[in-house]
Amino acid sequence: MLGCSPNARRAPGASVDRQQQDPAISGNGNILAVIVEQRGRPTVELRDLRSGQRLPLRHLNRQQPHSSPSLSWNGRYLAVITQRGNRRMALVEDRVTGRAHPLRPPGNRDPVRVSLAPDGQRMAIQVADRGRWRVEMLDLSSVLEPDRPGGLRVTTPQEGP
Repeated sequence: MLGCSPNARRAPGASVDRQQQDPAISGNGNILAVIVEQRGRPTVELRDLRSGQRLPLRHLNRQQPHSSPSLSWNGRYLAVITQRGNRRMALVEDRVTGRAHPLRPPGNRDPVRVSLAPDGQRMAIQVADRGRWRVEMLDLSSVLEPDRPGGLRVTTPQEGP
């Protein structure tokens, strides 16, 4: 068990100065998503674990609170639950194209938790349905390009190629 191993150590870029919750790591291990408090609201934050730098997000600054982050293999796609008005919804941000893809579960139910497949082609959404938990599967292959191991490296204008 890794937690008991004397070889376990803090990864570069890991922050210990703020309260963080709901961690998600990209499949390649380079990007970490966590929920942090920002202006009193739960907000998703992305970090490059190699450099420790915070990575920008285009579409999630105004739609808080956030919960349940999930990342694709290279961190191209970030799925998160957010809120618009009084309705919760899942949103996938494509960090390469800058596009946001708002998603509502079938039956217009409020999502509770999301899990994005490593290639970004499918997403599981936990919903509450008449007092019972259910999981809905969404096929995103007609909306998102695959994010495969060894594929496209996500860069931002600040990072460069």
